[in-house]
Amino acid sequence: MYTFALPLERALATAPGSCAVVCQGNRRTYAELGSRCLRLAGGLRALGLAPGDRVGVIGLNSDRYLELYLGVPAAGFVLVPVNSRLAAAEMRAILADAGVSVLFADADYPGAADVKQVLAMPGDYEDLITAADEAGQARPAENDLAALFYTSGTTGAAKGAMHTHRTLVASALHFMATWPFDRQTRWLVASPMFHTGGIIGTLATVWAGGTHVIMPRFDPDLALDLIEREAVTHTLLVPTMLAAAAGAQLAHPRDVGSLRYLSHGASPISAETLNRARRAFPGAELLHVYGTTEATPITTLLPHEELVLDTPRVRSCGQPATGVEVRIVDDEGKSVPPGTVGDILVRSASVMAGYWRNPEATAEVMRGDWYLTGDLGYRDDETYLYLVDRAKDMIVSGGENIYSTEVEDALGSHPAAEEVAVFGVPDPRWGESVYAVVYAAQPVTPDELVAHCRQRIAGFKVPRHIELHSEPLPKSAAGKILKRELRDPHWAGQQVFVAGS
Repeated sequence: MYTFALPLERALATAPGSCAVVCQGNRRTYAELGSRCLRLAGGLRALGLAPGDRVGVIGLNSDRYLELYLGVPAAGFVLVPVNSRLAAAEMRAILADAGVSVLFADADYPGAADVKQVLAMPGDYEDLITAADEAGQARPAENDLAALFYTSGTTGAAKGAMHTHRTLVASALHFMATWPFDRQTRWLVASPMFHTGGIIGTLATVWAGGTHVIMPRFDPDLALDLIEREAVTHTLLVPTMLAAAAGAQLAHPRDVGSLRYLSHGASPISAETLNRARRAFPGAELLHVYGTTEATPITTLLPHEELVLDTPRVRSCGQPATGVEVRIVDDEGKSVPPGTVGDILVRSASVMAGYWRNPEATAEVMRGDWYLTGDLGYRDDETYLYLVDRAKDMIVSGGENIYSTEVEDALGSHPAAEEVAVFGVPDPRWGESVYAVVYAAQPVTPDELVAHCRQRIAGFKVPRHIELHSEPLPKSAAGKILKRELRDPHWAGQQVFVAGS
């Protein structure tokens, strides 16, 4: 059966003395990691928890977070990772919705006040580990609930995606079918561990007996220093992180020759960022990962992306991962031919079981055993998937469908455009018009950006409104640009700046 116990049990059998984790001076072998996970299970049972009870965690990445990842589900409990940057009201809503019994937190978060048992990390956590006996594995079934991952809320209220042991372990296997993971793997944990992307790389690394190099929060210079010092071989970054790391490496080069596998995902990426990453990390294979929290998160993969940088295929997010099926359908749910834009449906062993205590929301996205992603895209004759937009982000202007990602690609190809967000705003004549927010890394005017776009996309797609920022755009803790925060004020009736035509 696919359960959380399997990866760690294999590492303990095959590589007990190998280094499992490096984090802020702490280094532990798999034997030490396994013992601490078993004592964590024993400590939670001593607190009175029963199988299926929810255990929350709020905090920065750490070696203790890794132990919670591995130990809580393997002991039969349900892990609930919570975004540490949420507002207090948002935290309270998630913790209440999940019914968290025990919460581990590395700071005094106001949103955690209503949880009865809050254990501070590292103090209370270490006391629990020290006092507890090693507990035997609970042996949950593969379809038992393992974790609740709450959606980021960038497009609405957060919902708890229910992931079983089977869905999470299956997604790790999808990853391992594309990239080699072995005892020499040194996985840099740079993205927030509350995200599903964190747990998949972790399970793959544990299964292979490799090493986790964990940084509490992303910093491009620290990431480069760790790659050099710890001979990091693999990592996953969101595009904003990749852009920052590439820029820092090009400005002040380190020895990053150990990095062989560099993946990115979670949001669209510009061709300019990919080209800079290629120059900064010439020895690394680039991998585009597309997926969602509900699909854990691997749906399609584009390995060796560096080989297609100068071809149209660079706009693709790859082919379905091993074990994953993808369909493109019209409004009636019928499959459409290659080249036709439609809704993206996904079916695999890694798709969530539904939304926690929310059958209405589950019914909106599940079509039998197919998951409706909410993304729009098309496939070519070789099953390569091309995303064109979130269904909610598509702009309808004068009866024409405009996909924000296409406009973002055009703007993002300008050397001054460091970060771009495109969305629709109310227009009395056209219904909606195209609005762009640009973080400019160097001096540029809206009219210059408009002229740049006119050379690349049709006139009706060119932004009518451009807002320039001198600071990076607002992002979620996972590094995604919070487009909703930028868009909502305009739909509340605020005035907008109109660029020259």
